[in-house]
Amino acid sequence: MDGLETVRRRLETAQGVCVLTGAGMSAESGIPTFRDAMTGLWSRFDPAELASEDGFRADPGRVWDWYAERRDGVRRAEPNAGHHALAAFAARRPGVLTLVTQNVDDLHQRAGNVDTIRLHGDILRDRWLEPCRCRPALPPDAATPGRPPRCPGCGVMARPGVVWFGEFLPEGALVAAQQAASACDVMLVVGTSGAVWPAAGLAGRAKTRGAFVAIVNPHDSEIDAEADVVLRGTAATVLPALLS
Repeated sequence: MDGLETVRRRLETAQGVCVLTGAGMSAESGIPTFRDAMTGLWSRFDPAELASEDGFRADPGRVWDWYAERRDGVRRAEPNAGHHALAAFAARRPGVLTLVTQNVDDLHQRAGNVDTIRLHGDILRDRWLEPCRCRPALPPDAATPGRPPRCPGCGVMARPGVVWFGEFLPEGALVAAQQAASACDVMLVVGTSGAVWPAAGLAGRAKTRGAFVAIVNPHDSEIDAEADVVLRGTAATVLPALLS
């Protein structure tokens, strides 16, 4: 029996499936990975200058422009066949699939996985850089336009709603992802290098609790050793065959 058929049979009987997706999945829709996007004007900057609080405070306009460019790319992109395969599986098997993503785009949601656990935030939403005295419980939707927008009352800046270097993941999202990995029968890890923690630890968590772990990736990853099966291929190619 080949690897694809082995994973298919496991999925057919699984009562809990946890899927972790990474940048490779979005790259197939034309959204470059963070480092791949550092070309042209942006190639001369260190990543920490564009994705850290210190870098933002040092030059808010530059960082805001970087994310504005990335947001435009996200809005132009469309979910690929892999996104749609996951959404169709979830619709056919209600309550079975828990989808966790490291991606900050909305392609899973646009494909139909509205309950996706987002470990690294949402690039299309803003939040306050620090507590806003004027509207502490509200997102900065009404901020004064600018690069970046600011609260018209206290002047606090809005920032992209993503997790930057040196920041903790959203606690609720991480706990939910760890619970899903601990409880699943099958874990699929799709399009991630396995180099970013704590997300990279989810496969090992699932494995130690008895889950069957499969990796879908055209390239080697740092967690291939955690897998029972490694399927060498892209998400848009493998997932439709795996989940149909």
